[in-house]
Parts: sequence; C-alpha cells; structure tokens
Amino acid sequence: MLEIFESPLNTFGMGFALGAIFLVMAYFSHWKTKGEFKRYKSHLSDKLELDAKQLQDTNKERARLAQENEHLRIQVNRLNERPDNKLQRELEVLARAEKHMLINAPGFAPAWEMAKSQALSQMETEEKGMSFPQKIFRKLIGPGANGNAALPENGSSHNKSGSTETATTTTAV
Repeated sequence: MLEIFESPLNTFGMGFALGAIFLVMAYFSHWKTKGEFKRYKSHLSDKLELDAKQLQDTNKERARLAQENEHLRIQVNRLNERPDNKLQRELEVLARAEKHMLINAPGFAPAWEMAKSQALSQMETEEKGMSFPQKIFRKLIGPGANGNAALPENGSSHNKSGSTETATTTTAV
C-alpha cells in the first residue's frame, strides 16, 4: 500500500484530486453564500421600503395632529377670553390637579381631603352668617334682617359743606 506513495506522479495526482475536491467545496460554499446574500439584500430592501412608508405615514399623522392641536389651542384661547369660561377652565384644571395628586401622591390625599372639607365647612358657615367676623359684627352693630346689620340712628354726620356722610364700621379679623 505504501507503494502508491513512492511514485511522484501518484503523489501529485492524489494531491491534485484532493485540491480539486476542496476547490469544488469552496465554490459550492461561495455559491450558497452568494444566494443568501442576494436574498438578504432583497429582504433588507423590502424592509427599508416598508420602514420608509411607515415613516411617511407617521409624519403625515404627526402633521395632522399638530394642525388639530393648533386648532384646539385657538379654540381654547377663544373660550378663555370670556370670564365665565375662564373660571370653568380653572375649576377643571384644579379638579384634574386634584385627581392627579390623589393618584400620584396618595400620602398627601388625606391632608388634601381634610383641607378641602375644612374649606367647604368654612364657606358654609360664611354663607349661613355664622362666621367669626360676622358674629362680632352682629354683636357690635346689632342683628338685622337676613344677617345684614342695621346702621344706628346716629350713624350719619354732617361735614362742613352740609352734605350727609354715612359712617361705616370695619372689623379686623
């Protein structure tokens, strides 16, 4: 068996055959890689086209929303010109802020609710005429109809020109 390796022609022929086998394998691998590269380029091209179309659609939507936002901003500014709408907007802002605070800062919610209830009770007592300054005013001046104080008889005075001035009483809280 070693006799086939003794002849240089046989050794050259076997080396040449082995090299040819490697060459065929390399060409086959190159052919497969070239096909995969073409397929990858076509997929990449399709993906880039889809991304470009999606980007165009997104830009169109963004432009439409920006225009709609501008129209809404103009409407809101027009509505804010009227004082009753401005008050409603401020109330809406406060309501949304309260809702946002209750969600995002639950630790402050009890203090906020307590402050709101105290403010509400204070407003109710003022509406009923039971607030501290109103009580003092009634004690000093005297009770009147519906919580309004009646002026005393000597509440008017004459100045040098002869006209009548009405005296008013102010109370400090």
